[in-house]
Amino acid sequence: MELPTEKVKASRKSPKNMIIYGPPKIGKTSVLAELDNCLLIDLEDGSDMVDALKVKVNNLAELQAVGTEIMKKGRPYKYIAIDTISKLEEWCEIEAKSIYKETPMGKNFDSKNTGASVLSLPNGAGYLYLRMAYKKWIEKLNKLADHIILVGHLKDKMLEKKGKEVAVKDLDLTGKIKQITCANADAVGYIYREDDETMISFNSLEDVTAGSRCAHLKGATMPLAWDSIFID
Repeated sequence: MELPTEKVKASRKSPKNMIIYGPPKIGKTSVLAELDNCLLIDLEDGSDMVDALKVKVNNLAELQAVGTEIMKKGRPYKYIAIDTISKLEEWCEIEAKSIYKETPMGKNFDSKNTGASVLSLPNGAGYLYLRMAYKKWIEKLNKLADHIILVGHLKDKMLEKKGKEVAVKDLDLTGKIKQITCANADAVGYIYREDDETMISFNSLEDVTAGSRCAHLKGATMPLAWDSIFID
């Protein structure tokens, strides 16, 4: 393999994987409907009021079927939005149980089918299997289009800073699941309303989880316009 002797130019400018999140009823689904050639995969039955390229799925089996069909048709969509990743995490808990039951330790887990969750395992051991299931699905979704947009819910949490409690706007996902999701993303945007305009912030402040690897979005706060985000 030949090693470079000078800087290699960036191969893309726009985020391949992006997270958007914000308060309920802020219009996240509506703004996704405005993005050309974007398939909205609705996991929460929240797209009834929106005209969009959309498909509803009710479980991981249906999500798998949609993914298989997309690949069969040669990945016809430039963008795919998953609405929401909170629901995906919830469904992955079921798959995590199946993964655990395939191990020697877990083969007899919930043998009477009482509906016990793998997250009930001692010392938080079940979260390992949840992360395994979730990562598998993120990897599958990443293959379906050039750009994947994950839609999240807002979680307000309180942190103590300099002896005072501070309200922080955060992505509503379980601990390390949030870390996996954000590490996979090129941009994390917080959506909010300012007067009558939908805004998006990639500015990583003390009280907002946001940020971007993309130079044109780094630290930006602006009206949400897709052609200002996807510039390639």
